[in-house]
Amino acid sequence: MLPILSSVMVFSFFINLAMFVSPLYMLQVYDRVLSSRSEGTLIALTVIASVLLLSYGLLEMARARILVRAGILFDEKMARVTFEAVHRAILNKPDASLAQGLRDVDSLREFMTGPGLIAFCDVPWFPVFVFGSFLLHPLYGWIAIVGGLIIFGLTLTNELLTKHGLTEASIANVRAAQRANAIFRNAEVLQAMGMLDALQITWSGVHQQHLGWQANASDRASVLISATKFFRLFLQTVILGTGGYLCINNEISAGAIIAGSILIGRALQPMEMMVGNWRGFVAARVAYKRLTSLFDLAGTNASRMSLPRPAGDLKVDGIFVSSPGNQTLILHGLSFALPAGEMLCIVGPSGAGKTTLARVLVGVWPIKSGSLRLDGYDLSQWDVRDLGPHIGYLPQDVELFSGSVAQNISRFQPAESAQVIVAAKLAGCHEMIQLLQEGYNTQIGDGGQALSGGQRQRVALARALFGSPSLVVLDEPNSNLDSAGEEALIHALQELKAHGTTVVLVTHKISILATADRILVMVGGTVQTCGPRDEILGQLTTPKVVPPANQSPGNPARVTA
Repeated sequence: MLPILSSVMVFSFFINLAMFVSPLYMLQVYDRVLSSRSEGTLIALTVIASVLLLSYGLLEMARARILVRAGILFDEKMARVTFEAVHRAILNKPDASLAQGLRDVDSLREFMTGPGLIAFCDVPWFPVFVFGSFLLHPLYGWIAIVGGLIIFGLTLTNELLTKHGLTEASIANVRAAQRANAIFRNAEVLQAMGMLDALQITWSGVHQQHLGWQANASDRASVLISATKFFRLFLQTVILGTGGYLCINNEISAGAIIAGSILIGRALQPMEMMVGNWRGFVAARVAYKRLTSLFDLAGTNASRMSLPRPAGDLKVDGIFVSSPGNQTLILHGLSFALPAGEMLCIVGPSGAGKTTLARVLVGVWPIKSGSLRLDGYDLSQWDVRDLGPHIGYLPQDVELFSGSVAQNISRFQPAESAQVIVAAKLAGCHEMIQLLQEGYNTQIGDGGQALSGGQRQRVALARALFGSPSLVVLDEPNSNLDSAGEEALIHALQELKAHGTTVVLVTHKISILATADRILVMVGGTVQTCGPRDEILGQLTTPKVVPPANQSPGNPARVTA
């Protein structure tokens, strides 16, 4: 970007030089042509001025085109890295509203390609035009200096009076947009339970805050902009009046009146543009600060050496884990080992930390201490782009993406149709997909709204199984499945075991435990017990005698499983 901005400054140099053409032309016409009545001189001066002004127009066009391409280049360099930074930052702080970062890139690009940046490029030429005004007459120079100081003072006042309001308005606007998006993602709940009015009130409160701050800042800015326009017109009158006075006293020529007006006007033009585009500058500055905070939160994505395809051997040793951005521990010193090709079922009461463990195993949540190794390598040593194709993950809250069924199964990567169908058949949803209106080409909409909950879960399972991953982690994969879907899931698990795939499955249903090689029981974020299936399953299904607190000697005890 620096070479491009340097080119813009070079073009600005010649553009501002060309701005001397009009005052010099007027000066020569009034002082030489009118007195000599020479048509040849007039024609020569006009031709020279026309050529120089044409050059000025071409330079202006070239500068504008350079800025447009600079904006495109900036977007190409920043859009992707910002997208990745938003992703990493959300993983580090899930409750933060960070998608605004993508719009902040747009704000910076718009400022860079608009008149605001051009004004900043032209401001350094203010002293040059003031010097030209002094050459005409010292009084002209002092008028230019005083006028520039007053306009600069108005700009500074605009900054002081509107900075806080515009910043708060921007923050409130982002919150209002995010709240509206969150509300409309649950449109069915709003309609079914009549919650629209209540949630509209909550959104309206934030929206009104945005309007209030915006109106306050705009009111103050309008006063200053109006004052600037008044002063500009008043200054023009002062310049012409001063020129007339100096001409009457034979201190300047008639041509110098017009030339002085043009020079002083050109000197003050960039400052006026700065006042007019100050809101865009403030928006760009706020966007820059937000992007800086975003990249600080996201951290760096260091490149790592490519490692071979994992076999799926898992070793978890004394891991302590809390949710991102929170210090409260969820997992406490949890340890276990799972050889490659075996299946582990994780059971336990709600809040035991099963979903947290599933997120840790696929690298979504970081570990505070301890180690998690896949094929002997710490999980942090794997490049996520290399490891991702070898991992299958079905989260508890299934989320599909806008696109076709085939695209969702193939993880939106180029893939042969046969690979997609193999994954769908393995997940037991091939026949279900065939019955859709357009089969695998069916567009499912945002979040997969065109599918039922069970259909979404089966498509998400096919996505997790796509590409024959080495490690598959399934969090409550049968929570939305009917009996046929559950049978298909059990068949898929058996096929995965037959292919030597390592499987970790979180479940509340004891019926599916029969497919496991090992069972891990979690309570309160720790391992209560872990071992072979038959041994642990026997402990889970053995009836226990639980005497009630008020049992009398003659009453029988309660029996629970």
